Amino acid sequence: MNMNVSFGGLSLKNPVMTASGTFGFGLEFAPYGDLTKLGGIVVKGMSLKPREGNPMPRIAETPCGMLNAIGIQNPGVENFIRQALPVLPWKEVAVVANLYACDAEEFGELADILAGEEGIAALEVNVSCPNVKEGGIAFGQDPKQICKVTEAVKKKAGNKPVMVKLSPNVTDITICARAAAEGGADSLSLINTLSGMAVDIHNRKPRIANVIAGLSGPAIKPVALRCVHQVVQAVDIPVVGIGGIASAEDALEFILVGAHAVQVGTANFLRPDFSFDLVDELEKLLEEIGAGSLEEFRGSLELPL
Repeated sequence: MNMNVSFGGLSLKNPVMTASGTFGFGLEFAPYGDLTKLGGIVVKGMSLKPREGNPMPRIAETPCGMLNAIGIQNPGVENFIRQALPVLPWKEVAVVANLYACDAEEFGELADILAGEEGIAALEVNVSCPNVKEGGIAFGQDPKQICKVTEAVKKKAGNKPVMVKLSPNVTDITICARAAAEGGADSLSLINTLSGMAVDIHNRKPRIANVIAGLSGPAIKPVALRCVHQVVQAVDIPVVGIGGIASAEDALEFILVGAHAVQVGTANFLRPDFSFDLVDELEKLLEEIGAGSLEEFRGSLELPL
């Protein structure tokens, strides 16, 4: 079966991508599978300057998921370009750069730096970060700011497609999706983590030093699926589904509601070979359920009248 997918300026050999922050820069997972087998690698979020991230502890296991407050620890965009990008197999697999910044101008600067890099297939914009110039509210919770950031990145991105990663921590995610589309986004990826926390009754302290963290894993899949379904109905640009994918069935559920591709996150920690195996399992499952093609199956959910 032909598993190729093209959407929003991206061409992938299959719809399996890895989610930012859960697959390092890709090279860390090379011992567990062939990186070129994947449809795409979304590298961990990067900023203009190196970041140390949040204090420890910053990861905690939860029922059917995990909390993390890593704080976008990364070596900075220039170090990524010099050290990681040259050794990634970007000629054979799409490498997507995830952008982190604290104001629209910084987002534009990052896009400008990456626009000329041949090895970058697209830019994914993390709008879940706080806007330091607007009182610290996350970009992703303000449609006007989402539009502004998207425009800033699109203006500097050159011929690189721009994907905006939406937060579920809003009242109506379709409003945010429309704002990103208005700003010129070529595609959307959703969802990012849900806000959560965990506490220890014995020492009476938070399990995460940052107190509030991002919840991911199978626990959030129903929320992610609902968000993808709603956004697919609300905008005309392609959507990539993220959230709790731990099997081929999970991945196909997102495609059924209209996602063009999926990103695998927390499952990579449980099974470092999961994303590689998912490529084969997805194709096998499509054949088992009698789907004529990936294209035919996408968005074929039959809703009640």
